[in-house]
Formats: sequence, structure tokens, C-alpha cells
Amino acid sequence: MRWRTVLLTTGLVLGLSSAPAAAAEPVIVDSTEHGGRTVAFTFDDGPNPADTPRLLDVLRRHHVKAVFCLWGEYVEANPQLVRKIVAGGHTLCNHSMRHDDMGSWTPEQIEADLKRTSAAIHRAAPGVPIRYFRAPYGSWGQTPQVAAKLGMTPLGWRLAIGDWEPPGVDELVRRVKDGLTEGAVVLLHDGPDDRGQTVDAVARLIPELRADGWRFDRPARGARG
Repeated sequence: MRWRTVLLTTGLVLGLSSAPAAAAEPVIVDSTEHGGRTVAFTFDDGPNPADTPRLLDVLRRHHVKAVFCLWGEYVEANPQLVRKIVAGGHTLCNHSMRHDDMGSWTPEQIEADLKRTSAAIHRAAPGVPIRYFRAPYGSWGQTPQVAAKLGMTPLGWRLAIGDWEPPGVDELVRRVKDGLTEGAVVLLHDGPDDRGQTVDAVARLIPELRADGWRFDRPARGARG
């Protein structure tokens, strides 16, 4: 068996070992594509017929593109709003079918849910890319690996301002300005409840941030080197 030992040793020396290389863990992105004094606005838990249309009008007037992380059940209830989001040039994100905590789910359970959600989005907007996945509650578990397998970048955030409990427009604006760092992905909401304060805050923030030298960007699709 000496020949076998020699061949195995030679293979290792030449880098020909048959052992598979460890797959890189997918990165949960929380930064913008270009970095520097840029910010990316992302909106969760819609579409919401009460507030999403007004938010889209605000973004259109100010020429800002955002990411919309879509809740599958609301996609099925409001497919016309998904099409309006796409028509505005915004980017789509899978945010699960029912906003369940997936932290303890198996890969098989996660994959079934993400595929169902993406199918609902594509029924509303056929052929549109779904670039990102965001885990409900930020409870990632094994979702990053499954999302990456399905071609979606796991999308986190660097700043969340607690707009799910509306504290007033002035306070939301203050939280963004005080918490913002260069290249940050910001978590906001356009659903499912009353998000009028968020829309009003965004309408104020865009021109004020631009006046301070900020540019609006998309999230990165992977780790920046």
C-alpha cells in the first residue's frame, strides 16, 4: 500500500485533495453599495394601501430609490401596490409569507416559506428580481444560508428608529439624524399599521439630509472589500 500513501501525499502537496472546501458563510449586509456619506432607506412589512402609495409619491418627488421588504400575505392582498413599487424603480426584498420568527426553523421550512413568498411577489410582478431577503424580527437562524442558495442577499440594518411604535414625526427625524453613520442601511416601515408618521418623517429627512451632504444609495449585494 506504499504507492497509495505516496499518491495521497502527492495530492495533498499539489492541492488536489478531494475534500470539499468549506463554503463561505453568507454576509448579512448592513451597508450601502458605495460607502462614504451615503444612506440606504429600506421599508418593511408592506405593502400597505393606507401609506405605501403616499410614501412612493414622496420618494418619486425627491428622486430616491429604496428597498421594499414585502410581507407575502399583504402582497397577495395588494398586488397592484407591488407593481407600483416596481414602476417606481425600487428594489424588492422577500420578508417572508407571514412574518413568522424563523430563528429555529429547519432549512427545509425556511426554503418552502421563501419560495412561497417569492412566488406571490412574482404573481404580482412577473420576472422582477428579488434581490434581498430580510428575516422577520432580525431572527436569522439558518435563513442567510437558505436565502443565499435562492439567490437573495441577506439584508440587515445598521440603524432602526423604532417607528413601529410611532413617537411623533419630530422624534423620528431626530433618531435618524442622531443615529446615522456613513454607509448605513436604515430600517423603516410602510406597513402593516398606520405609518403616516414614518412617511412624514421621510418627506422631511430627504431634503434635510441632502442639504447636509448625504447621498441616497442602494444596499450592497455583499461585503465590501
